[in-house]
Amino acid sequence: MAEPGPGPSRAREEEPGPAGKEEAAPAPKKRRLAGGERYVPPPRKLNAGVSFGAEHFAETSYYFEGGLRKVRPYYFDFRTYCKGRWVGRSLLHVFGTEFRAQPLAYYRAAARAGRLRLNEEPVRDLDIVLKNNDFLRNTVHRHEPPVTAQPIRILAEDEEVVVVDKPSSLPVHPCGRFRHNTVIFILGKEHGLRELHTLHRLDRMTSGVLMFAKTAAVSKRIDEQVRQRQLEKEYVCRVVGEFPEHEVVCEEPILVVSYKVGVCRVDPKGKPCQTLFQRLSYNGSSSVVRCLPRTGRTHQIRVHLQFLGHPIVNDPIYNMEAWGPDRGKGGKIGKTDEELLKALVEEHRSKQSLEVLGIGEEDLNSSGDIKDSGNSGDCTKSAEADPINGSSCPAEDEKDPKRVVKDPERNDIAACPLNSDINLEMLDKDKELTLCGDQDGQTGEKGWEEKDPLCVECKMSRRDPSPKELVMFLHALRYKGADFEYCSSMPEWAMEDWQE
Repeated sequence: MAEPGPGPSRAREEEPGPAGKEEAAPAPKKRRLAGGERYVPPPRKLNAGVSFGAEHFAETSYYFEGGLRKVRPYYFDFRTYCKGRWVGRSLLHVFGTEFRAQPLAYYRAAARAGRLRLNEEPVRDLDIVLKNNDFLRNTVHRHEPPVTAQPIRILAEDEEVVVVDKPSSLPVHPCGRFRHNTVIFILGKEHGLRELHTLHRLDRMTSGVLMFAKTAAVSKRIDEQVRQRQLEKEYVCRVVGEFPEHEVVCEEPILVVSYKVGVCRVDPKGKPCQTLFQRLSYNGSSSVVRCLPRTGRTHQIRVHLQFLGHPIVNDPIYNMEAWGPDRGKGGKIGKTDEELLKALVEEHRSKQSLEVLGIGEEDLNSSGDIKDSGNSGDCTKSAEADPINGSSCPAEDEKDPKRVVKDPERNDIAACPLNSDINLEMLDKDKELTLCGDQDGQTGEKGWEEKDPLCVECKMSRRDPSPKELVMFLHALRYKGADFEYCSSMPEWAMEDWQE
């Protein structure tokens, strides 16, 4: 499917499950226990349907300011079972080697504040050695990035499906730093649509037609059409320069350079793909182009347009100076992948827009390179999230939407180093526990009106993006299957007489 975006195909272990079901005990798993070892069933895997209930929606509320939809900060529990590689290691060692986004002093202060719980008991000593099936809960003060205030418009709804016109800047599913500022949560909170099955995905910055099934049977039926390539997809975009009048077919293979940053490029070693392009109009400086992807690689439309020398006008990745004087035209970059990533990071760093890449200052080392996240294994292949800080954003694989990989739209809830370990050591425990509310996210007004002494985001001042910065000129215009067809209106920037 074209331009896949953030969102898991099933509930992840670091997010609570469906309303009314998350506490249900999974079926016992038979296995041999070591002497004296207790058995705790692992979390059950849920199907592709996503269900959130009133208790999830009540975690916080929205407010609107400067053309942006904002979420009031709130307390949230990240949960995980002990990973196999953690068994026999101390909690302190795991924090120090795998979750380096926070200094160890933070975790010591969090333990004193009662925010770390092991098997639902407060962690008093980080030297405790972890055992198989130990259950860890971390309560954090959560801040979400703003998104555009443009409402989600319902295009069609019946007993089988709901089809919406997704605004740019909104992720589909909760992931990374986004939870309430997602299509799933807004549909649930503002439209009462609470049990939906995702049929396809769009990048966070891509707008347009987005379909959900209301039942597993409908989801399976349409998913079969997708797998058999019976689903026709049509996008529209505005690109730099005068696009050729004749139909252009691009079949350049695409390779993922970095899942963490979300960058791809044309490369002979990449995956095969095909996109058809047709010019609709030209206003003297930019062209409106119809895009018909025949495959669904990550960022396929955007990468192919860049290769053709006509990147999307306001593409925050593929129309940047970091790609060189030709901005990647013809695959000419003149840099190694590492040099390209560093140049992209520095360009966005200078514009104070690192969040466009899904990273923050805390993800960079002193030389400006991207730091190792601390998780063991190959981060480009791992499906595992950071269960302690929530620093992952899974996305569907291009061929198998049920397979989860690291998401190019990832936005970490990692924090930059705090002012000093001394500040953490001297925090008042009672004050922290009071701010922490009931440990279930139900903090009411205090969650956003008061500063949290452990929260780095509360100490930082970030520049709000303008609504214009949250719109990229790529729009899913039409999706057609064997027995359905859904279209949205042409966006304003795609009109023939549009001028910036």
